[in-house]
Amino acid sequence: MAFRRRNKSYPFFSQEFLIQNHADIVFSLVILVLIGLMFETTAKTAILFIQPQHNATTLSPEGEVTFYHYGWKDSATILFYTFIAIILHAVVQEYLLDKVNRRLHLSKSKNTKFNESGQLCVFHLVSSVWSLYIVITEGYLFHLSSLWENYPHLHLRFQVKFFYLTQLAYWLHALPELYFQKVRKEEISRQLQYICLYLLHIAAAYLLNLSRVGLVLLFLQYVSELGFHIARLFYFTDENHQKMFDLWAIGYVFTRMVTLTLMFLAVGFGLARSENQGLDLEMGNFNTVLIRMTVLLLVCFTQSWLLWKFIRFQLRRWRESRLEQALRKKAAAKQPLRPLKRDSSEYRLGHHENGVLKAENGASPRSKKLKSP
Repeated sequence: MAFRRRNKSYPFFSQEFLIQNHADIVFSLVILVLIGLMFETTAKTAILFIQPQHNATTLSPEGEVTFYHYGWKDSATILFYTFIAIILHAVVQEYLLDKVNRRLHLSKSKNTKFNESGQLCVFHLVSSVWSLYIVITEGYLFHLSSLWENYPHLHLRFQVKFFYLTQLAYWLHALPELYFQKVRKEEISRQLQYICLYLLHIAAAYLLNLSRVGLVLLFLQYVSELGFHIARLFYFTDENHQKMFDLWAIGYVFTRMVTLTLMFLAVGFGLARSENQGLDLEMGNFNTVLIRMTVLLLVCFTQSWLLWKFIRFQLRRWRESRLEQALRKKAAAKQPLRPLKRDSSEYRLGHHENGVLKAENGASPRSKKLKSP
């Protein structure tokens, strides 16, 4: 696969070369790993990058079942799927978003935000559908007590572990994309904030064996973010589409409330009443008062900060709309009255004065005698 780039010649591995050809370089590395599967001497090493590791097979009434837990080999798998995410990012940008941008003719600032929302819209759509499928098949949705029962949830099914690895890979790929996409300096801090927040919360849920609670919360978060980016895309296509932001605002507040409720229910009450109390690294048990309080404070602080930013944004938007309405009323009040339209014959003959038509020299025009038939 070769991606279209500008016809410029840069020295190999220079800054410009890396920016313009990063997807091709990463694609070559992925192909190199896949070729390693074809040879016996390199297959064991190549499989570390492709397939999730740290698995164990146990017997169950359904037969042999393979479960996974985390370990240091996960870093190789995350690195490989980070490369995959960079390639997919380039594919979506070149074959979807760039074609839409050519038709919309957006400004440079709007074009950057449109690309950001387009990429995140695709990711949130795939992740929300995927997480919903896992939550339903694993039975977490209809049995909320399973979110904290039988803790620690050290052994994961393949789909759960693979979901977490790809989530970490995606948000790690977003860091070099800030450099590759030439994001403006004033936008870097904002994007770094939500990238680091996602990485922190996903890694905490994965490493502290809170994968079940994390799955449900990620599903809620991704659905909320999907609504925002869809509304944003519609707004860039037509600025009259404002109602979708109102629907998103209701869902945003609802998501924050449900997130806090689930965290207090699962961590604050469920794990506090669990029999497995204490710190045991070998068993993956982190059910201590200090860790529970740290997790709750982290989630509460994050949700409160998000709500505060949301309220400030809505207040600023309300003030701007009120100011715009006031300026429109002043402009309408100062608008002068339109002059009355007159017939063209009036300007040829003269003007009206007290209901009498006057000629240009001030005398009344003579009435034309009608000829008898």
